[in-house]
Amino acid sequence: MTASLPRQAMTPDEPPPEDRGHRIRRRALTLLIIVLLIGVPAGYLVISAEQSRDSGKDKERKWAARGLTEAWPSKVQRHIYEVPVPRQADGEGILSTKVAYYETNNWRTSRLYVQFMTTNAGLDYFFKAMGVPRTSLQKDTFPISARDQKIVGWEFKDPGPWWGLAHAQKNPAPTQHLVVKWSHPNHYMVYVVSRTTP
Repeated sequence: MTASLPRQAMTPDEPPPEDRGHRIRRRALTLLIIVLLIGVPAGYLVISAEQSRDSGKDKERKWAARGLTEAWPSKVQRHIYEVPVPRQADGEGILSTKVAYYETNNWRTSRLYVQFMTTNAGLDYFFKAMGVPRTSLQKDTFPISARDQKIVGWEFKDPGPWWGLAHAQKNPAPTQHLVVKWSHPNHYMVYVVSRTTP
């Protein structure tokens, strides 16, 4: 007769052996937790980015519907976009009238649209402050795009003469496109689109 060995009792610290079904459920639960921890925040970021981009487009459309505002752009706007709307010259009083502006911003490009009427001295000041010779203007040239004209409702169809200029600069300096109408002596209507890329 063979003597049987006594069974060793399991110590309370050791877990019971895991069966196959339990192991599959545990791995599936672990995988689900990992997917939720990574997938949910990633999905949220994608959705948030889309909503932010769409919101910027909606804001641009909303503000574009308003058109130009009859007022002076702020000093900060004039500085950032480098649009030196002339105010005074040698005590002669205000040189610019009919000043209006409109600004658009999105994640790629920011634009400032400005129009104003000024005198001969005001136009000289404007070009000197921009650092561009006034002689750079070209007759019957319209560098402001049809898209930009449409946004603010500008139409360059009236009898002129019309003059235009594109002043391109390296980033981060803005690029300006402008059109000048000279229909009366010492009265110039200036249209400017200044674009910056953040």
